[in-house]
Amino acid sequence: MTALNLSDLEELARARLSTMAWDYYASGADDERCVVRNREGFERFPLYYRVLVDVATRDLSTTVLGQKIALPVMVAPTAFHKLAHPDGELASARAASEAGTIFTLSTLSNTAIEQVTAVASPVWFQLYVYKDRGATEALVRRVEAAGAKALVLTVDAPLLGRRERDVRNGFALPPGLRIENMHGAGYAEVPGARMESGLAAYFADLLDPSLTWDAIEWLRSLTSLPVLVKGIVRPDDAVRAVERGAAGIVVSNHGGRQLDASPATISVLPRIAEAVGGRAEILLDGGVRRGTDVVKALAFGAKAVLIGRPVLWGLAVGGQPGVAAVLDMLRRELDLAFALCGCADVSAVTPDLVRPID
Repeated sequence: MTALNLSDLEELARARLSTMAWDYYASGADDERCVVRNREGFERFPLYYRVLVDVATRDLSTTVLGQKIALPVMVAPTAFHKLAHPDGELASARAASEAGTIFTLSTLSNTAIEQVTAVASPVWFQLYVYKDRGATEALVRRVEAAGAKALVLTVDAPLLGRRERDVRNGFALPPGLRIENMHGAGYAEVPGARMESGLAAYFADLLDPSLTWDAIEWLRSLTSLPVLVKGIVRPDDAVRAVERGAAGIVVSNHGGRQLDASPATISVLPRIAEAVGGRAEILLDGGVRRGTDVVKALAFGAKAVLIGRPVLWGLAVGGQPGVAAVLDMLRRELDLAFALCGCADVSAVTPDLVRPID
């Protein structure tokens, strides 16, 4: 089978991965309706394309926090890439760097930040805040010293969502794999837990559920890196984040892996963009599977989208070339969508493409 699109690649990945790894990557919380809702959300919005526009030359590039990237598609933070391939995050980061876009490394990666920044740029770092604030502070300073360009604070996981597939499998990292970024702090192991997901037990034991809006100012006092806030689905929360000094908002429901009743991210994006009013940059993840999805997100006010699971599918199927294939699929689809929508560059992707003009 040749993968023509991300759905094809997903099926190939399923055949390659162990049951535990597949279920960990693919699953959502509870009944997994939010995973479906994220995808179906894009289907609600047709594109009101323009005609007779000169699109002989197209430029997909954009800037995010002042960084020029080759296309408005970035790599979202996802945990445990070595469950998919021995090269893990190094392969994913290299592929993103060669594609000219940003790779976001998870706190819960199987590869240390210094190793990743040594082979790829630009790299952002997704941060979970531990109850041990000293360990968190040390991690932030380490990330900045390693050359990461931004911090992405995840705020939608005071506890881990109940992912029933992981509970059934008793999810744990295989021997030899650990959370490398927390090795020096003593928080690197994710053991199995009886009748529970080992990762859920890890969150409950070690991560800080008392986090409040003050965390943004606290992080800004530790580092000169811009801080983005990931996990927002409400306009008022987006405004609070901006008022506390966030440089960016990631409209996200954790890929449907936290609160199963969450709204589709694309459905809440327009109101969030309106509320923020250009005071911070807005990104979106959740359910992006086609180039036309990227167009819709841009038209609703996002500067770029982030993709998570598709990167893992590509990694499982082909390592670094597999991840490169994922980004190239979206690049080619996006280029065609630009042409067919009458858009020569990102500045032409305006709200009227998703809101009909009478």
